[in-house]
Amino acid sequence: MSPNDPRDTLSNEPMGGLQILIVAIMVLMNGLDGFDVLSIAFAAPGIANEWGIDRAALGLVLSMELIGMSVGSITLGGVADKMGRRPTMLGCLLVMSGGMYLATTATSVVTLSIWRVITGLGIGGMLASINAVTAEFASARRKHLCVSLMTIGYPIGAVLGGMVSAELLKQYEWRSVFYFGAAVTALCIPLVYFLVPESVHWLVRKQPSGALDTINRTLSRLGHGAVNALPSITEDERRRSVGDIFSKSLLATTIIVTAAYFFHITTFYFILKWVPKIVVDMGFAPSSAANILVSANLGGAIGGAVFGLLTLKFNVRKLSIIIMVCSAIMVAAFGQTPADLNALAWICAVTGFFTNGAVVGMYALFAHAYPTHVRAFGTGFAIGVGRGGSVLAPIIGGILFASGMGLGTVALFMACGSVLAAIALLFLRLQEEPDAA
Repeated sequence: MSPNDPRDTLSNEPMGGLQILIVAIMVLMNGLDGFDVLSIAFAAPGIANEWGIDRAALGLVLSMELIGMSVGSITLGGVADKMGRRPTMLGCLLVMSGGMYLATTATSVVTLSIWRVITGLGIGGMLASINAVTAEFASARRKHLCVSLMTIGYPIGAVLGGMVSAELLKQYEWRSVFYFGAAVTALCIPLVYFLVPESVHWLVRKQPSGALDTINRTLSRLGHGAVNALPSITEDERRRSVGDIFSKSLLATTIIVTAAYFFHITTFYFILKWVPKIVVDMGFAPSSAANILVSANLGGAIGGAVFGLLTLKFNVRKLSIIIMVCSAIMVAAFGQTPADLNALAWICAVTGFFTNGAVVGMYALFAHAYPTHVRAFGTGFAIGVGRGGSVLAPIIGGILFASGMGLGTVALFMACGSVLAAIALLFLRLQEEPDAA
């Protein structure tokens, strides 16, 4: 980077108030993702009861927004790298709020599945965008911490949304959960519009018309001085495209992080998608099942925060491997938990601590592994393909349960995903700081 490069300013100077606020808004955006994805899990017992569907059919419904998320992560991650982070986020918020509202109009598995796929499209694009925005507005020293904090917005959103859902389900039927999610998501549109500028890193890399003025306005808002000219972009840099994640220098990284995310997310979503139904089948009320899922996500939020702090001192890849092994152990232990609400709450909280901590590790690795021009698409591709594991998790769980397997056997089988993810990361090699371009 040149001495006049505004990216140097953002990377090397202490983070100002607006930068911190932007990261906080990204935490909130991920919180919306956490609630939107899990809203179907909160509503699942009521849906199954009203429509009389079995576990296998319910497993398919639980997977629908995850299919949309996979497509959205891949396609809209590329859009965020080509068209900009900010417009992509605003579009995704519109899609998410609309999909959540339309889910309340569903009268069958088919129509509900359609609206959940559409909601998932928005969620997937949002995930790819906010990871890039967080990394690009954070200082170099705080980047892993900020990405980790952004990631724990997911369980925080699930915790807060779960608390509200538990109260809603005591008085109203399952559609109330989606009304709440649609309203909160819509309210966040003006927040992003007025407070989150376009990424300076993206503007420097793409240099659209008016980029210098836009960058200087953003630098002024961030409390930094203006630059006189944009850094020159070489012809080689201009030829770079989102397809570079498959280039010789990045292909191995893309394969490894995608495989690791795929395997671990299978384990992660087994817990998130099946806990409410498992608890209800033990004889407890749907509101109690929602509270148990809240415990899992509260543990996940704490685990993510602890992981983020540890990244200031320890290697991200090694931390991720260790926590994935612990994740496998705890998911297997969950399968042996007795039908006791206190015991279930504690074991799910500890399980969430490790399973979400490992997800936080993956997002930190995404931000570290990919340079600016492919950061959103690289993240989106890994999430999108990796989300195949999230699609499979509830389906595999439903098939295993339907075959007559007990909870202990199913949990042990599903825990293997985290083990395979840890093994994949053993082969990952990262540069010290890949964002020099």
